[in-house]
Amino acid sequence: MIQAKRALLSALGEALRQVAPDADASFTPVFEAPKQAAHGDLAVTAAMQLAKPLKKNPRELATALVAALQAQAAVQQWVEAIEIAGPGFINLRLKPEAKQAIVNDVLTDGAKFGWQPLSDRKVLVEFVSANPTGPLHVGHGRQGALGDAMCNLFETQGQAVTREFYYNDAGVQIATLASSTQARLKGLKPGDADWPESAYNGDYIADIARDFADKKTVQADDRGFTASGDPDDLDSIRQFAVAYLRHEQDLDLKAFGVRFDNYYLESSLYTSGKVDAAVQKLKDAGKTFEEGGALWLRSTDYGDDKDRVMRKSEGGYTYFVPDVAYHIAKWERGFQQCVNIQGSDHHGTIARVRAGLQAAGVGIPQGWPDYVLHKMVTVMKDGEEVKISKRAGSYVTLRDLIEWTSKDAVRFFLISRKADTEFVFDVDLALKQNDENPVFYVQYAHARIHSVLAQYVDKGGDLASLAQGQVSLLVAPTELTLMTRLAEFPCMLTSAAHALAPHDVAFYLRDLASAFHSYYAAERFLVDDVELSRARMALLTAVAQVLRNGLALLGVSAPEKM
Repeated sequence: MIQAKRALLSALGEALRQVAPDADASFTPVFEAPKQAAHGDLAVTAAMQLAKPLKKNPRELATALVAALQAQAAVQQWVEAIEIAGPGFINLRLKPEAKQAIVNDVLTDGAKFGWQPLSDRKVLVEFVSANPTGPLHVGHGRQGALGDAMCNLFETQGQAVTREFYYNDAGVQIATLASSTQARLKGLKPGDADWPESAYNGDYIADIARDFADKKTVQADDRGFTASGDPDDLDSIRQFAVAYLRHEQDLDLKAFGVRFDNYYLESSLYTSGKVDAAVQKLKDAGKTFEEGGALWLRSTDYGDDKDRVMRKSEGGYTYFVPDVAYHIAKWERGFQQCVNIQGSDHHGTIARVRAGLQAAGVGIPQGWPDYVLHKMVTVMKDGEEVKISKRAGSYVTLRDLIEWTSKDAVRFFLISRKADTEFVFDVDLALKQNDENPVFYVQYAHARIHSVLAQYVDKGGDLASLAQGQVSLLVAPTELTLMTRLAEFPCMLTSAAHALAPHDVAFYLRDLASAFHSYYAAERFLVDDVELSRARMALLTAVAQVLRNGLALLGVSAPEKM
C-alpha cells in the first residue's frame, strides 16, 4: 500500500497540474483518511481547497480532477473505484493487491519498517531535569515516558537525537537538602522542636545521613563522591547528598528504561561565563534597562505581557536568565530543533525565554525552542487517591508506581494521553489481565500471534518461507482492514514526530491490536489450504513485527507468552 500510495500521490499531482494549472505552486496535495471506513481508503480534499482561489465550483473541479486521475497509469493499476461525495470530496477505494503488498514490505524491513533515511538534522530533547533534592515523582515519570518516546520517534525520522538532563547542583534547594541532612546527622528528626521548618521530611534524608556518617562512596552517571563523615562539614554533606540522589535517580531511570546522553549543570553556566556572556549580548543589543536598582529585559518587544527583571536589586539573577544562557549554548552546539519537556507550571517561562533568545540576536528563529508541557498525574489505588509516599514524604514516587505495577504498564499508561491533559493512573486497572487494560490488550495481541505461529511450526510449517507466501489470497474483510492498518504505521510515525505527539503511537497500537483481535475472532489461520495458511502466517508475522516496533518506541516489551 505504501508503494501504491506514493505512485497515486504522484498521479494526483499530475492530475492537478492538468486541471488547475493556475493553482498556487506552493499547494501540496495530500491524501487524508476518509471520515468513515466505508467511504474508501484514501480521501482527497484538493477540489474544495482550490475552488475558492480558482473561483470555481468545488464539485465541478472534483469531477474534472476525477477524470484526469482516471487517465493516470497508477490509478488504473491500484484503484478499484473513485467516487465524489458531498461538496467535492474525492474518495478512492484501492484494489486488494495495493493493500496486500504491505505484508512483504514489513517482512523485508523488519525492525526498521517505517523508518526514514538518515539525515544531518540534529535534535536535542531535554526532559526529566529533576534537581537532586529527592526521589523522582510520578510527574518525572511522565516526562521520562514522553521524552524517551519522542526521542525514539525522531530517530525513526532519520534525525540525530541527543537526550539531555539539566539540573541545578547549587542554589536554595540544594542548600536546604544539605541542611536537612545535617540536621539528621545531629540526631534531629521531623517533629522535633529544633527541626528546620524548611527541611525535607522524607525518610530518604535519614538514609543519606546514615551513609554519610559511614563515610561511604556514591557514584552516579555524572559524578561520584566520598563522604567525610563530619557532621559539621556542610560542603561535604552537600556534595555527598547531591551525588547520592543522582545515583538514586539513575537507578529509577534505569528501572524505567530511560537513558541520557548528556547531563548539563546549571552551575556550569556561571563558572563558564555563559550567563555573563548572555547578559552582555542583551545589553549590547539595547534590550535592557535599569530601574529601581534592577536590570530589566524589554521582553514586551517580543510579545511578553510585561518586561522582566533579569538581575534583582540585591544582585542575583532571576531564574530565566540562566535559561536564556543555556538555550544559547544549545543553539551554539548546532541543534536545529530543541524540545523541552516540562510540567505545566513552567508555562510562564516560555515567553520570557523566547524573548531573551530573540533579543540576544544570535540567529535563533522565532518560536525556538519547542515546549511540551504536561499536566500532573493523579494516582488511584484500591479506589482511593494516593497522595504521599513514606519514602518521599510528600508525593508518590516513580519507584512506587513501578513496584506496584510494572515498567511496561507505567510507560504505556503515562504516554497514552496527550501531555496537556489530566491523567489518572489507576493502579488496579494496570494490574488487570483483560481488554480493559490497554497495555495488556496490545501485548496480548503480540503473544497471541506467537502462539498461533508456534502451532503452525508444530504442524510442520516453515516460518522462513513466509516471504514467498501468496498474499493475493488475503481478501477477507478483516484481512484487508488489518493490512490497511499496517500501511498507516510509517505516516503515523512521521506525523507524531512532527506534532510532538508520542501518544499517537499508543493510539495506533490499540487500533492495530483491535483489528487483529477482530481478525482472530473472524477467521481460522491453520486451515487445510497450505498456501492460504502460509499467507495468513505471513500477515500475522507482519502484524507482530509492527506491534513490536511500536511498543519498542514506547519502551514497552512485546512478550511472546502471557
